[in-house]
Amino acid sequence: MVLTLEWKNGGLLLLDQRLLPNQVSYRECRTWAEVADAIREMVVRGAPAIGIAAAFGVALAAGETGDHGRMVSEIRRAIAGLRSTRPTARNLFWALERMEKTVSSAGSDPTGLPRLLLSEARNILAEDIEINRRIGEFGNEVVPDPARILTHCNAGALATGGFGTALGVIRAAAASGKKVSVIADETRPLFQGARLTAWEMREAGIPVKVITDGAAGFFLARKEADLIIVGADRISANGDTANKIGTYSLAILAQAHQVPFYVAAPTSTIDLSLARGDLIPIEERPAEEVETWAGERIVPTGVPVGNPAFDVTPARLITAIITERGLVRPPFEEGIRRIF
Repeated sequence: MVLTLEWKNGGLLLLDQRLLPNQVSYRECRTWAEVADAIREMVVRGAPAIGIAAAFGVALAAGETGDHGRMVSEIRRAIAGLRSTRPTARNLFWALERMEKTVSSAGSDPTGLPRLLLSEARNILAEDIEINRRIGEFGNEVVPDPARILTHCNAGALATGGFGTALGVIRAAAASGKKVSVIADETRPLFQGARLTAWEMREAGIPVKVITDGAAGFFLARKEADLIIVGADRISANGDTANKIGTYSLAILAQAHQVPFYVAAPTSTIDLSLARGDLIPIEERPAEEVETWAGERIVPTGVPVGNPAFDVTPARLITAIITERGLVRPPFEEGIRRIF
């Protein structure tokens, strides 16, 4: 698996996912503001990977001033700035909360804070990889043999510290000897499925076919998918799930065609402070992501564009949520309380 991010020589290297699959290139970040820009511009993307990158951004902030008196205020400024980059991904806020606790634990003497923050960021990265592997193990239980799996967006190693959530389940199934193949929705507007999921699966040697988002119903009606597995950016306490725009439509199609619909996500993606999905903040992306194609304008000038990055799938459409602590099945409120 290619590295999504890496701490090296005092800086953070981020795989520029906007350039895949044609170019494997890393952006080096030396300041927290550069990390914030990379998150905002989707150089790094995927809820877990965003959280990990933000944690390292806080570690960078600790080294940006030699004045111990100013260090804590700069760190807090960095946390606030990183928190504002993308509103929907719960892991971003979860990781920053962990970094805030590390700052608080240092007390009035910040001299060892840079080391503590870097250690915590490294812990978050290492934990994420192990969590993803456990998600894969639990998820493998629901994958038949053979299995044709439909997925949306990219919830693989590229979206995490490594291995992946939804694609981690697929990797685990393939590693266990099951014959699996993947149908990847292209995923508008940035084509994360066509560019990233297809690339990951090809690199892993797992058969993959790309379809347009609008073709999912066609393939489900022809019984060409046995189950659907997607990732998540935030899950409310009742099991409602925010994921890349188009996931809700796919869940409705799954119900209509009686195809199991699974969500794979770490417990850090679950937001117990939100009772239901309509309370999840939804990011609106720039209109130009839809207005242009290959540098040319395709939407007539003056025509407004709506470009929400996510939608919310109601819990009633979800067969189970696959976490590192096991499968959560309906009723989700009770199951989510149990795993916590």
